[in-house]
Amino acid sequence: MARPAVSAVSAKSAEPDEAVEAAPAGKSKKTLFIIIGALVVLLGGGGAATWFFTQSDGAPKEAKEKPQTAPIYLALETFTVNLQDGERYMQVDVTLQVADQAQADAIKLHMPRVRSRLLALLSSKHAEALTTAEAKQKLAQEILAQVKQPFYAKGKPQQVDDVLFTSFVIQ
Repeated sequence: MARPAVSAVSAKSAEPDEAVEAAPAGKSKKTLFIIIGALVVLLGGGGAATWFFTQSDGAPKEAKEKPQTAPIYLALETFTVNLQDGERYMQVDVTLQVADQAQADAIKLHMPRVRSRLLALLSSKHAEALTTAEAKQKLAQEILAQVKQPFYAKGKPQQVDDVLFTSFVIQ
């Protein structure tokens, strides 16, 4: 009979051990979920930080792909023309901002044609019509349109970005 008593004690002691073992298993699952959740948050934060720091200025991708180049300026010889007023004349220095050196070379090659176009345009003006800043800006746009015209019948237009006046005198 001693054996059944031992087995009864063993049976009673086995039940609390199972209960003790069940408690740590529940805590370990909860701890495991917390660890996994923390890892997900850390990985997500790391990915977001990596993306943020690789985006240098938030500019669109195609804007970042174009390298910034120094502007190319092409100074034209001074234009001196008689204005439509008869007794007045205008002396203007013009500088063109072009897209690249190839454009500057093309304009230099065809400089007589460019000068002819601009002389015709400038000599068609009246002195009173060129006194305001808006009128000079309009003249710059007209010069831009003249310079951009193709040099040949089916040629491509020049890529000129801006027209700048470096001297502007009417007498």
